[in-house]
Amino acid sequence: MADQQDPASHRTTTVEKGRFVAAHCSCGWRGPARRARSKARTDATTHEQTP
Repeated sequence: MADQQDPASHRTTTVEKGRFVAAHCSCGWRGPARRARSKARTDATTHEQTP
């Protein structure tokens, strides 16, 4: 149980670089670069909900 982080400690944002956008989290996780903002937001939401 020591490995699990508190889900509230995950703060995700999306970062745009040129034509791509990626989800980033305060825990250091970074999602894949996407062309669709909606997919990057889905990546962020999935990360927040997955322990």
